[in-house]
Amino acid sequence: MALQFLGIDPESPTDESPTIWRDTDTGDLIIQTYEADAATVHEAQAVGSIPGHSTSIPPGETMVRLPAAMLQFIPRPDGDTGATPST
Repeated sequence: MALQFLGIDPESPTDESPTIWRDTDTGDLIIQTYEADAATVHEAQAVGSIPGHSTSIPPGETMVRLPAAMLQFIPRPDGDTGATPST
């Protein structure tokens, strides 16, 4: 696995650093960010997804909250990897 750094939340405090990397082999995004709080998880479960899918979070998965400022770093289908990475 080879990771490419894409960006860090430019608005995050020093001790908190939502960050995004891309696995260059698979294209998967690796996201370090805030864990969704219980109220957010409950609301997502109330809204649901598609018929037939459980709203429970299975073992090995979690729900995270990605700050809106981080959307600039998510690669787009045209191959653009987003904004210039912040340091």
